[in-house]
Amino acid sequence: MGGSWALALKKLGHSAPRVGYDRPEVLSKALSAGAVNEVAENLPAAVRNADLVILATPVGAILDLLDQLQQHLPPRALVTDVGSTKRLICRRAKELMGDTPLFLGGHPLAGKESSGFEHADPSIFENVFYALTPSSPENINDARVKAFVRLVESLGARPYVTEASSHDLAVAYLSHLPQLLSSGLASLIADEVTEKHLPLELAGSGFRDLTRLADSPYALWRDICLTNIENIQAGLEALIDKLESIKSHLSDRELERTFAQARKLRDRLREQS
Repeated sequence: MGGSWALALKKLGHSAPRVGYDRPEVLSKALSAGAVNEVAENLPAAVRNADLVILATPVGAILDLLDQLQQHLPPRALVTDVGSTKRLICRRAKELMGDTPLFLGGHPLAGKESSGFEHADPSIFENVFYALTPSSPENINDARVKAFVRLVESLGARPYVTEASSHDLAVAYLSHLPQLLSSGLASLIADEVTEKHLPLELAGSGFRDLTRLADSPYALWRDICLTNIENIQAGLEALIDKLESIKSHLSDRELERTFAQARKLRDRLREQS
């Protein structure tokens, strides 16, 4: 996601320096692609003169970076992130920073199941919602936040301002639950292939579509699950209840209601796109 941000800024023609801080092999690729035009050997050097800092790492690393950053940031800076959970990140940032520098939680709803700079895409933000979770409601009127909102819009994304707790509840059902369902189904079929010799040659496009997210690495999702565990557990319990209902109505017309309700939701999603 950090690479996509950098390439998008390059594509827009922003003249400000784009300073990268990452593992040497990642920085080499970013420099070669022109995603960044400067690299830093350490974190203090990366942020010392920054107006905008984007933390594009797994959630656990974002929490660690917040602890390390505070003493090296200029007071004018705006710090944001791309983490998939927001409540703990925003709470930690508010405790550490206050308003100088200012933290603005961010989550572009544009991720891929594959990670790494080689999968960076400057067009990934186009026509997607970009969740913004200010630590305090009044922060949305800060000049730095307003400038960042304009920047998000220039990427082609649609800013969506919400509270961190509301964000985490929503993505537990709309993002984290689909991931666990996809990985769980793929894991189940892997067991069944071994135990019952199911022929994978009979897997159609529906199965392949539903298990696409199973390509996502556990290293990315470990921190997401740990920082949103209550909401995810509630979502899983609701899904189990729904599956139990489907199981009990396989032979009667009540199942038709589930299909009709599902199709109505799909219609709503199509209207939004």
